[in-house]
Amino acid sequence: MMGGSVVENKMCCGFGHRDVFKDIVGELKSILEDWIVNNGVGTFMTGGMGDFDLQFAKAVRELKCQYPYIELVLIKPYFTNDLNTNKVYYESMYDSVLIPDVLMGVHYKSAIKLRNRWMIERCDCVLVYVNREFGGAYDALKYARKQGKTVIHLSQK
Repeated sequence: MMGGSVVENKMCCGFGHRDVFKDIVGELKSILEDWIVNNGVGTFMTGGMGDFDLQFAKAVRELKCQYPYIELVLIKPYFTNDLNTNKVYYESMYDSVLIPDVLMGVHYKSAIKLRNRWMIERCDCVLVYVNREFGGAYDALKYARKQGKTVIHLSQK
């Protein structure tokens, strides 16, 4: 790092189960901080759809106090009205909200899996919390490995 900003702006995303059942924010912060300091990660993407995503986002927001230049980006699979009705919430919780162009017109049942792949393809590293061999988080883990991404599997630590 030079002058308090990231030399490289690598990207990281996280995937995990809808239900986590324990507080993993501290573990997430430790891994994410290492990626910020030692690997030039400055952008963190989340889907914002379950317990893991909420804890991932909380860890990034807490790290923003120490590293104000990092960004937390919510990647939505499709437009929902709450983006308008809860605009103040989204603006306070995320640096930006994005719906990838490639998802426009995609059936909502396919959109989440395609959104996850879109995120993985753009990321340098992927953090996962997966305890079972089925579901969207598991599919994301398999895709990240297939793409040759750096993957840290939190639930196996």
